[in-house]
Amino acid sequence: MKFKIHIVDLIFHPSIMRTIYLLFFIPYFFMSCNGKRAKEENYKHTNDLINETSPYLLQHAHNPVDWKAWNQETLDIAKSENKLMIISVGYSACHWCHVMEKESFENEAVAKLMNDNFISIKVDREERPDIDQVYMNAVQLMTGKGGWPLNCIALPDGRPIFGGTYFTKEEWVKVLTELSNLYKNNPKKANEYADKLVEGIQKSELITLNSNEATFKSSEVTTAVKSWQKEWDFNEGGLKGDTKFPMPNALDFLLRYSVQNKDKSILNYLETTLTKMAYGGIYDPIGGGFSRYSVDTKWHIPHFEKMLYDNAQLVSFYSDAYLATKDELYKKTVQETLIFVERELMASNGAFYSSLDADSKNKEAKLEEGAYYVWNKEELQSLLKSDFPLFQEYYSINNSGLWENKNYVLYKTQSDQDFSVKHQLTTNALDKKVQNWKQILLTARNKRARPHLDDKTLTSWNALMIKGYASAYRAFKNQHYKEIALKNANFIANNQIQKDGSLYHSYKDGKSSIIGFSEDYATVADAFIAVYQISLDEKWLVKSKQLTDYALAHFWDKKSNMFYFTSNDSSTLIARKMEIADNVIPGSNSILAQNLFRLGHYYSNDSYSKTAEQMLNNVKNEALQSPTAYYNWLNLMMNYTDKYYEVAISGKDALAKTSELQSYYLPNILIAGATKDSKLALLENRFIANETYIYVCVNKACKMPETEASNAVAVIKK
Repeated sequence: MKFKIHIVDLIFHPSIMRTIYLLFFIPYFFMSCNGKRAKEENYKHTNDLINETSPYLLQHAHNPVDWKAWNQETLDIAKSENKLMIISVGYSACHWCHVMEKESFENEAVAKLMNDNFISIKVDREERPDIDQVYMNAVQLMTGKGGWPLNCIALPDGRPIFGGTYFTKEEWVKVLTELSNLYKNNPKKANEYADKLVEGIQKSELITLNSNEATFKSSEVTTAVKSWQKEWDFNEGGLKGDTKFPMPNALDFLLRYSVQNKDKSILNYLETTLTKMAYGGIYDPIGGGFSRYSVDTKWHIPHFEKMLYDNAQLVSFYSDAYLATKDELYKKTVQETLIFVERELMASNGAFYSSLDADSKNKEAKLEEGAYYVWNKEELQSLLKSDFPLFQEYYSINNSGLWENKNYVLYKTQSDQDFSVKHQLTTNALDKKVQNWKQILLTARNKRARPHLDDKTLTSWNALMIKGYASAYRAFKNQHYKEIALKNANFIANNQIQKDGSLYHSYKDGKSSIIGFSEDYATVADAFIAVYQISLDEKWLVKSKQLTDYALAHFWDKKSNMFYFTSNDSSTLIARKMEIADNVIPGSNSILAQNLFRLGHYYSNDSYSKTAEQMLNNVKNEALQSPTAYYNWLNLMMNYTDKYYEVAISGKDALAKTSELQSYYLPNILIAGATKDSKLALLENRFIANETYIYVCVNKACKMPETEASNAVAVIKK
């Protein structure tokens, strides 16, 4: 995985840091990530990870390495024994994490070297993103890149002195031997380097308060978007490059921009991206759902792991795109993806699991990437019989669709309409055939060894899925989607919110233990606003406000007017970081700023509103210069540069009118509604018995109330 890093006020230039790094050590760095593996019975060893709940940590519980979990006891042992620490970070669906495990961590000789000279700590990056954030930052400073597996060597106090991603066994042994000797023979040199590196970590990615007047111009946003277009692949969609990562929320911002600015060229680019992703092998045409990324430019060959957060955000994006275009392909993609989510990633209590592995056992019972998903020609011919020739053309069972080992990854190259005309079929007849093919292949695939499931529940990712279901409900009016959104929202409210108002980050086997991070407060508060907007139940708005207030009390930095990633109760890390930039998931600060903006409107709270404006002003220059990494900030900026409407719906039919209004793509509105008298600022004194009125307001100035949603939409779109 490759991604951009933004460093502000770094005391050591990255190239200088890498030079120092290379003078001390001769590391070997290789970028890689992904995949995961089930274990065999009859273990020779058991280490401390056997007591953990993370599926990733449990996978390593029988390595001969004396792995320990990150906790105060482990950190104290490192100090008392004066041993260097190996901090090895990965995740359950990480393919190269498990390659390194097989090559090095399951090797008795390598394990002895590690056990004799180091305290070895395994970290699930999804469970402890705070730890991952600090040591990933260190590796990026040292090497200019990062990824998983992430392997850092640190002094007994946690300060890193070396780091990289994947190492072969020979490289890993060399690294361990050299660093062990260095620390034993010249600890002063190791400490000097650690001091410089930690200073760089602490100063990187921090934001300073912008005391200049907050002014945001639509022309600036337009300039930023135009500069961004240089990175777009107009032929295949997405960004240019040898790999393709869906960036759902970045694309969602561009959808908003294109509609509000009536920019047909950007809308065409988005439609290309949406269609190519839905056609490509990155989307599973048999079982539904998206893989994390493709390793080619055509969205064809996926890295086969399926993550909850990708599918959640893509559901939201495709739902919004359907509202804007009414393209039936987008609707079908959402429907099939949600069927996949419920079949593969949802627990009976309404919680969602984290991911499915890329690897599974093939016919020879050996782990192989994509084995569960790919097909050979003979197998397809046997299953589909006389329909195979038509299927063959529909899903590219030809040189274009061929992957490796005579296996095919199914993907389309033309629309159903074009295919139907070519083969003299009605679209309805073709659809029936396609559904029959999918059922035949799904039945056959279900007999294969399944990819491993990471069955931990992450609060922030579940919140993204709630928002996905809420988006799907708005677009398609399927009551089931609303029920699932409410079920998961209640799961979080009942299990992940503690009595003091704080959040847990994860849930596994009926237990919640890890305290929440800013990403949890940001995404859950955002999801609860989404649930309020489809239910008009004000308890969700109240809960959103309470979580935001807790974040302000425990994560807020008064000097910069931004949020730290960890709460003021956390103290075991060498640096307290901020998540400013937007990645595949928007950064927690940009989501929190969006929440404060909307809550400021709902509650007429000037403090919230001013805080959101100040946060945006703090990152204004970075957002305009690097839109790829600050797209969610630009989304917030459009609330200030264009008209932003408060829509209050009050009366006995408020819920129905709200649903009707949400049938339109209106990204620049905030909906408040009630079927009875409400004390909410936007609704107060607006309830009239036996009537339902829609009030459209801008900056607290309201138009004449409307009784029909279509008339209100006309006012907004005027």
